[in-house]
Amino acid sequence: MRGIAAYKRLHILAFIILVADQISKLAIERAIPFGSFYPPDNIVIVPGFFNLVHVGNTGAAWSLFSGYPKALAALGIIALLLLYFFRNALQLKLPQSQWSFGLIIGGIIGNLIDRFRLGHVTDFLDFHAGGWHFPSFNVADSAITVGVALHILFSFRHPEPEAASKPES
Repeated sequence: MRGIAAYKRLHILAFIILVADQISKLAIERAIPFGSFYPPDNIVIVPGFFNLVHVGNTGAAWSLFSGYPKALAALGIIALLLLYFFRNALQLKLPQSQWSFGLIIGGIIGNLIDRFRLGHVTDFLDFHAGGWHFPSFNVADSAITVGVALHILFSFRHPEPEAASKPES
């Protein structure tokens, strides 16, 4: 396959992630007032474990680099450009690469849209148990995390040699 058709899985998955991310964020923005992290405004899904909240994150994961939304937006654009220019080195025509990078690209674009539209990323998934509290996140963040994990996992796998290249016994 050549051209854009060679990356069909990647484009489809990135589009699915982008749409799911943006629809979920818009639903939260309409249903829960901004800044709703605590009762009575948050929505308890599983008491003591999982809430829906509506918070803005101007930083990256775990609010790292908060207050630098323009720099993080620029970093996202640079990451997308690097993925494009190094697509051959990253073997993006391979199905497993398309799965992992489709998730990553869809997530990057979803969060970029938020940064340009709102000046922050909308986070709404809030998990906690006892005194432990995981930072709130969204669909795009989840896709990026799973995509990176898949890429790492796939990097340890070696493709099976072609049957024709195996010596006969």
